[in-house]
Amino acid sequence: MMTDVMTKPHQLIASDRVEGTAVRRPNGDRIGHIERLMIDKVSGKVAYAILSFGGFLGMGTNLLPLPWERLTYNTTFEAYQLDIDDEELKRAPSFRADKDFDWGDRSQEAELHRYYHTPPYWGAF
Repeated sequence: MMTDVMTKPHQLIASDRVEGTAVRRPNGDRIGHIERLMIDKVSGKVAYAILSFGGFLGMGTNLLPLPWERLTYNTTFEAYQLDIDDEELKRAPSFRADKDFDWGDRSQEAELHRYYHTPPYWGAF
């Protein structure tokens, strides 16, 4: 027997609800959407959000691994907010949707954190 349960507002969100969520600039312009999250298996912390942008109907889509700290949730837009201009977006480390980032290469991850001026989730580099 199911009962109606009143749920209280909370700060948690299921990973499948994050995937597909829009990523916007502070002015509301859409950049892309969250393709998936990368979670550290040992700590359980979200390390990266993979931003999908560009392309048409999945063709020519670029994937941009973003350190999770670079995103904030904007309740007005109901989207994640990323303060990034077009030039910074074009220069950012990214990979094509038909390839994959080498997550086993810590030097590539260190490069991401240097680019975004964020400390790496695993400690100093």
